Amino acid sequence: MTTHVEALAPDASATADPQHWPDVARVPRTPLKAAVARRLLRRIARRRGLRVELPKGRFLEPAPAGAPVLRLHRPGAFFHRVGMSGLIGFGESYQAGEWDSPDLVGLLTELATAPETLVPTGAQWLRRLYVKRSPAGELSTPDNARTNIHRHYDLSNELFALFLDPTLSYSSALFPTDPAGAPVASWENLAQAQHRKIDRLLDLAGVEAGSRVLEIGTGWGELAIRAAARGARVVSLTLSEEQLALARRRIAAAGFADRAEVRLCDYRAAEGEFDAVVSVEMIEAVGRPFWPVYFATIDRVLAPGGRAALQAITMPHERMLASSGTYTWILKYIFPGGQIPSTEAIRQATARHTGLRVAACDSFGPHYAQTLRLWRERFTERADEVSALGFDQVFQRMWELYLAYSEAGFAVGYLDVQQILLTRPEPTR
Repeated sequence: MTTHVEALAPDASATADPQHWPDVARVPRTPLKAAVARRLLRRIARRRGLRVELPKGRFLEPAPAGAPVLRLHRPGAFFHRVGMSGLIGFGESYQAGEWDSPDLVGLLTELATAPETLVPTGAQWLRRLYVKRSPAGELSTPDNARTNIHRHYDLSNELFALFLDPTLSYSSALFPTDPAGAPVASWENLAQAQHRKIDRLLDLAGVEAGSRVLEIGTGWGELAIRAAARGARVVSLTLSEEQLALARRRIAAAGFADRAEVRLCDYRAAEGEFDAVVSVEMIEAVGRPFWPVYFATIDRVLAPGGRAALQAITMPHERMLASSGTYTWILKYIFPGGQIPSTEAIRQATARHTGLRVAACDSFGPHYAQTLRLWRERFTERADEVSALGFDQVFQRMWELYLAYSEAGFAVGYLDVQQILLTRPEPTR
């Protein structure tokens, strides 16, 4: 089938620079696939009770009052994009301003609930029409890893500071809970909740005065500061030059430059022996082919009797297997080269390639949904400041969708977050 493209109409709500956003600035023309996408959306709307609004007050299907709303401003472009590239097209259509929702998280939460049922069982073969494999150039090899990290974490320290709390922690917080066990989250208690998360991970790793600590993935230095404040000596590894510079400044300002060292270094090149290894939401960037070497590196540098504590985003094992190697909108635009593991995959990788074993897992996915909500609200409230930093509408819509999509995933349990303890079992006698 021949596919050609047309220029993005000038009345689109987000005008895309074709040099910077080539696949957002082009609308593919693939009539047969667009017709299939339209029929599929009609089915989803009926089965899930979605309200799909078309221009001029029309509706794709009748919907109950209060149903989640998908508002199509340019339905033709939307269906051509989705028909051509599935969920990548769905995301690019949002970036282009071709669809919207008055409650984006509510809509995505409905779509994230049992996503395997969205496409009829007998039509699963349709995935072959649009599902792509991840590009070899984004595989997180030593040569590619720094580029992948640069594309996200080196965007701008000022950008992250606009929506993160003062600890600059870019990972799930751990909030206090109400009597029913639900997280009680607000902007006012976010920094304290980030410290609670960090302190619990350091406790899990047994970090205390005199501990030799290796941190894989520095972030902006808050964990290194908290560990140094306990009297530990910390070596922290990062591939982000932006994070490296700011983390060093923050560590020095906190008075711990003599106890915490930040190195621009791939985890595979880690050297030394450490009583504790800690890593917060780093494994997701490693990529499935490199999980064995990631865990083998931890095993190699961990001293006898040492403990490793990881915070990891996870997904159910069967979903991980089904999505492994698939090129998604998140991989294309947000986290190139990544792969979210399952706890079973972590157990398998450590058992097969190391002397380490999973000794404990503690999940707190609802806390991540609330963390993301606070970030998303802060990001959208400060849109003018994001623009002032030079980030255009396409970028801002991309990040709104990324934060909302992630929030929905944790809210329905499609995604989870765990703190995981790895230890070496005592030899049997």
